[in-house]
Amino acid sequence: MALDEKKYTVASLIPQIQPFLDTVIRDAKFDLSFVVAEGQHTHPDLEDPQVVVKFSGQDVDLLLSNRAELLLCLEHLTMEMLRMPGDEHSLVCFDANDYRILRMEELRMSAITAAERVKKTGAAFHFSPMSSRERRIIHLSLRNEPEVRSESTGIGPIRQVVVVPAGMKTVPEPIRPPRPRDESERPRFGGGGSRGGRPADRRGGPPRRGR
Repeated sequence: MALDEKKYTVASLIPQIQPFLDTVIRDAKFDLSFVVAEGQHTHPDLEDPQVVVKFSGQDVDLLLSNRAELLLCLEHLTMEMLRMPGDEHSLVCFDANDYRILRMEELRMSAITAAERVKKTGAAFHFSPMSSRERRIIHLSLRNEPEVRSESTGIGPIRQVVVVPAGMKTVPEPIRPPRPRDESERPRFGGGGSRGGRPADRRGGPPRRGR
């Protein structure tokens, strides 16, 4: 796409993004600042945003904790405010301390490693659930691999990428995270017949009474 054909530019987005993020940052009492800059075309074969919103400040670590959960939430809220269609979200990117560039390289290397494992074992490889943008990077990283293919499987929070041999017809079901253990399922010490819930003797007999 030629420069003059860009749908999203710094000039067109600043009047919309600036007041929105200023309000969010002020109300949340974050120590953050940001600039809206042109995309740097670092990995145009995987993701080539036209505009990048770069954050700095004392609270950047909060943005990047837990795999940049807060950064991605701010990005999603801003996309909703801009009413951007889902297929155009990759044209605008939020970043801090080059996290997105480093994450992109990490995903690319993970995709290559997964492909090699599938080639050797013939078994499917499941990635952990991730966002649509990160799944897209996995798919693009493997698009020229003739021996394997990648598919997205699952819905909602468990949607994930699975890499399978190219000839495998049925895509495996997503791997669901383990269900949190119910407190009522935890073993109780001392059988129902012991008074006061005292633990049974380790040798299996009744609890010993003090002399």
